[in-house]
Amino acid sequence: QVQLVESGGGLVQPGGSLRLSCAASGSIFSIYAMGWYRQAPGKQRELVAIISSSGSTNYADSVKGRFTISRDNAKNTVYLQMNSLKPEDTAVYYCNADIMNYFSRRSEYWGQGTQVTASS
Repeated sequence: QVQLVESGGGLVQPGGSLRLSCAASGSIFSIYAMGWYRQAPGKQRELVAIISSSGSTNYADSVKGRFTISRDNAKNTVYLQMNSLKPEDTAVYYCNADIMNYFSRRSEYWGQGTQVTASS
């Protein structure tokens, strides 16, 4: 019914940059908050950044000043620009979206995840 597809992950050297994209498709009436989470091996999934429908943003302290979340409402897409990547940023990054479908059901959806590795 609703699908989130992430792209843009990969391997970069510490200090490098990546831009993640997540496109939502399906029975979508409106999208409220969208966000990025990450999970490293042996660790719990954590919030990286979120952005509301109005553009208000919130970031984890560990990524403030380095990551920027943005969205294109016309494309139902959220982005995460990651600069100055550190080894500790290595994780699977998951897209999340709070979506109202055409049947007036509001639910959260998750993407399958994309691997980000910052290593020398």
